Amino acid sequence: MSVKKKGAGVAEATNFQAYSDALVVLGTAGVIVPLLRRVGVSPVLSYLGAGAVLGPLALGSFINEYPLLYWFTVIDAKSVSAIAELGVVFLLFLIGLELSFERLKAMRRLVLGLGGLQLAISFVALSLVALTFGLSPGIAAVLAACLALSSTAIVLELLAQQERLLTSGGRASFSVLLAQDVAVVPILIFIGILGAKGGGSVLLSITLALGQAVLVLAVIALVGRVLLRPLFRLVGGQRSEELFIAAVLFVIVATGIMAAKAGLSMAIGAFVAGLLLAETEYRRAVQATIEPFKGLLLGIFFFSVGMSIDFREVAKEPVLLLGLAFGLVLLKAGIVYGLARYFALTPAAALESALLLGPGGEFAFVGIGLASGLALIEPALAGFILAAISLTMAMLPLLSALARRLAPLLEEARPKDPELEALPGAQQGHAIVIGYGRVGKTVAALLRQHGLSHIAVDNDPATVSRARRAAEDVFFGDAARPAFLQACGLDAARSVIITINATSGMDQIITAIRRLRPDLPIISRARDAAHARHLYAQGVNETVPETIEASLHLSEAALVSLGVPMGPVIASIHQKRADFAEELRSAAQGA
Repeated sequence: MSVKKKGAGVAEATNFQAYSDALVVLGTAGVIVPLLRRVGVSPVLSYLGAGAVLGPLALGSFINEYPLLYWFTVIDAKSVSAIAELGVVFLLFLIGLELSFERLKAMRRLVLGLGGLQLAISFVALSLVALTFGLSPGIAAVLAACLALSSTAIVLELLAQQERLLTSGGRASFSVLLAQDVAVVPILIFIGILGAKGGGSVLLSITLALGQAVLVLAVIALVGRVLLRPLFRLVGGQRSEELFIAAVLFVIVATGIMAAKAGLSMAIGAFVAGLLLAETEYRRAVQATIEPFKGLLLGIFFFSVGMSIDFREVAKEPVLLLGLAFGLVLLKAGIVYGLARYFALTPAAALESALLLGPGGEFAFVGIGLASGLALIEPALAGFILAAISLTMAMLPLLSALARRLAPLLEEARPKDPELEALPGAQQGHAIVIGYGRVGKTVAALLRQHGLSHIAVDNDPATVSRARRAAEDVFFGDAARPAFLQACGLDAARSVIITINATSGMDQIITAIRRLRPDLPIISRARDAAHARHLYAQGVNETVPETIEASLHLSEAALVSLGVPMGPVIASIHQKRADFAEELRSAAQGA
């Protein structure tokens, strides 16, 4: 008797297999992923790893010997794959929603130049490598197109966590990823055309399939332009969040089914729908509505991808697996580095982009999975390549750390603006304002207005140059360096005001100040209450959490508008601010 067939009566009418498989996936999303995220593991890698370990090709294959595994493993991959496909559909929809003609125009040099060349050169190089291993031209082209892509999900998450999206390397990486995301659609169309069955001329088949694809996409675009805005105007007028969610889901699934019925993938139809909605006033509302669905469904997709990895096949050729993984990273990283230097990026920025874009990406799973389903690629070969791609994606956090470690060694000695060589003069009883962005400028302006002596510093050359040309007393330097702090007269300063936004840099500055002046008052900007508690624990005397201040200002405006006299309003706001500060200090001391 199979482990799956047990129980009687009502229990027999219940499909326990479907429920147990769903329970495993939801347990991964609700328990395993949050636990691994606390120790710094990317959710994408968590889903991939959980799928590989808990899938039918790993622990799930042992349920007959160990029946308890029934409730902790997925037995039937098909029960998960149908939902997982929606994750890709939602991801393509959001990518289309993020694109706009203005955005592409602003970044066209890097998107079309750097991104386009990276795809083209990587495709040719990887095709040649595949052909040398004896693969047919069609299979080589499919694999090369998929392997040329990088991981949008992990790379952007790493850059956002490190606050590096606006750096040169971050912008270059984002531009290449944007070009790759756009290229996913024609790649999927190409795979679908190759996998189409039928006799006759191959060229004729490809022409007919391509013509059909263009016609269907044109119909979707035409119908969307006519109906989408009136549809969302009607639904939005009802002021019902449930109806709005239903309308968004309807548009995504309907366009996906239209594309699928025409022989394309559902993801392509959803991508076109996203592009159409990106040009409407409902873009942000739709994005906020769909984000939670996308996160869970995409996680299920990565879980299903992990289930396709057969460790038994991988164990047969571990050396070949490692060689494929490292070879892919080195080849793509070399191409990206050379192109980035050609596009005038600094060596440090070029290296960061190269190491982040060298590994494979999630859309390789989509393309190779589609090719395997169409019998273009043997399942064993597809599983082996997907295992190698998973390994490269798992390396991304380490490669990112390596890029940051090597960056200082590659920084070029560039001639500085003469304005940046200026040094602060000797002062007594002054304040030091660290950071001269919008917040720092406001603080410095108020200090000047009240006749208080101060020095403003910033480590961005462009910011300092602009400020000094405008006759503002700002100095260039790194406030985390004790020597620079002493040059700013830290020993004679009355206080330090930190206005920067980078949390890691803030900690380094506070540590340096406390080593030199344990008694000096430090007032710091904070993002929220949690960040403020952290800063108090670091030794800051006063913090100004942005979220709390916004709520206090909003409360003040609301009270005044409701007729409460200004005097009591100001008193209550000040008291509430003091209560918040005391609560945060107490929490920091008790942590």
